[in-house]
Amino acid sequence: MKEKIIAKASDLFLKLGFKSITMDDIASEMCISKKTIYKFFANKEVLIEETTAAVHEQVYESIHKITLLNLNAIEENFVIKKMFKELFNSAEASPIFQLRKHYPEIYEKVMAREIKECNLMFIQNIKKGVEQGLYRENINFVTVAKFYYTLIFNIYDTDVSEEEAKTIEYEALEYHIRAIATPAGIAELENQLEKFNHQSI
Repeated sequence: MKEKIIAKASDLFLKLGFKSITMDDIASEMCISKKTIYKFFANKEVLIEETTAAVHEQVYESIHKITLLNLNAIEENFVIKKMFKELFNSAEASPIFQLRKHYPEIYEKVMAREIKECNLMFIQNIKKGVEQGLYRENINFVTVAKFYYTLIFNIYDTDVSEEEAKTIEYEALEYHIRAIATPAGIAELENQLEKFNHQSI
């Protein structure tokens, strides 16, 4: 039952917002009593924490599957970005923006976890790109990964709108790749940008 509650809460929170959805809404959607929810979760904040952890696992399981597709490092980055866009496309407001505004303490925990995971993912992608001749050999994996995740996560600590943030994320990805790419990498980047721009029309 606990897993079912988390699954339903995840769906409602991501579509309609962490703030607007109540424990009563979740109970009503599941045709159970609110008392049943409180057997597993002391309050809404605890449910949100466990929900964000579950979504985190879902996201990184999807990323892992993408890394097994044998894509080149640059295409892999764009496919992962597309996955994020599709996963959260039904949301009325970005989950990150919602958490930052209404549940700042949970937001801080989520961001700390995301930075740790993204750091490992970025380093893995950079190493892969170097091996494929798409990224330059004389780069410091750790430093470059830190530059990139600092750039990405700082987008959400500014006052830009959600639409602007989505655009800036792709611009940050292009900036990151151009900074470390070989001529072959630049050619592949232009190829991926052309595909992305075509899909966005």
